[in-house]
Amino acid sequence: MFHNSIKLISRVCSPIVQTSIRHYPAPIKRFYRKTGVISSNGRYEITLDQRKLKTPKGAPFYLESEPLAVAVATEWDAQKETIDRSSMHLTALSSTVLDNPSGLNKLDIVNYLVNYITTDAILFHASEEKRLKELQLAEWSPIVEWFNKRYDVDLKPTDGLEVPSLAPGTAMNISRYLSSYNEAALNGFMFAVDTIKSVVLTFACMDRFISVEKAVLLARLEEEFQLGHWGRVEWAHDLQQLESQARLAAAVMFVHFNSSNAFVKQKIASGEV
Repeated sequence: MFHNSIKLISRVCSPIVQTSIRHYPAPIKRFYRKTGVISSNGRYEITLDQRKLKTPKGAPFYLESEPLAVAVATEWDAQKETIDRSSMHLTALSSTVLDNPSGLNKLDIVNYLVNYITTDAILFHASEEKRLKELQLAEWSPIVEWFNKRYDVDLKPTDGLEVPSLAPGTAMNISRYLSSYNEAALNGFMFAVDTIKSVVLTFACMDRFISVEKAVLLARLEEEFQLGHWGRVEWAHDLQQLESQARLAAAVMFVHFNSSNAFVKQKIASGEV
C-alpha cells in the first residue's frame, strides 16, 4: 500500500510535459519554366509561362514602370525548386501598392514618415557608454549635418531616451519633399525606414549620399559595437545584415523605378531637392 501511495503521489506531482508541434505551410514548388513581361495599354504585366501574375488578393498584377516589371520578373526567374516569397521584396512592395491591405493613402504615408523622425535611430546617442557615444558622434553627425543642409532643417540628436524636438518648419519641409513622390514610391520610402529605423539614413541612401551597405552599417552601429565586445555568431549576424541590405536595396530600386524623369525634373525646377 505504501508503494502504491508513492506511485500515486509521483503521478500527481510530476509535471505533465506536453509537446507542441508547429505546422508550417509547405513550400510552394516552382510551377513554371519561364517568366516574361508583356505590355498592354501603357502597363506591364508579369507572365509565368502562360499565366499572368496576380496579387495576394487575386487582383491583376500590373506595373507602370517597365524596368520595375523586368526586375520583378527576374525575382521570379531566380527562384529554384521552391518559391521563397520572403526573398522577393520588389514583388511584395508592388503587391502592397496594388492591394493596399492597410488602407493607407498618400497623406497617411507622408505623415507616418514625418512623425517617425522623432524616433529616428541615429538621433539617439548613448548617454552612459563613452566610447559608443564617441563612435556615434563620429559616424552619425556628418549624416545629420548633411540632412539638415540638404532639406533646410535643424535636427539635433539627444542623449538617452529624451525625444528630440523638431524646429519650426522641419515637418513642413520634409512633408513637402515627400509629397512630390507618388504613392508607390512612398511605399518604398516606408519599407526602407521600417528596415533601418531611420528617416535620415533612408534619405541619404535615396539621394546616393551613402551606399546601401553604409546605411545598414550605420543603422547597426550600436549592435556592431556590442558585438565587438561580446563576440558574434558570424552566420546569424551576417544573415541579418545581408537581409537588411537586400530589403533596403529593393526599397531604393522601387523608389527609383516609380519616379519618372518628368517627376524628377519637376522637383528640381521647384527647388525642393
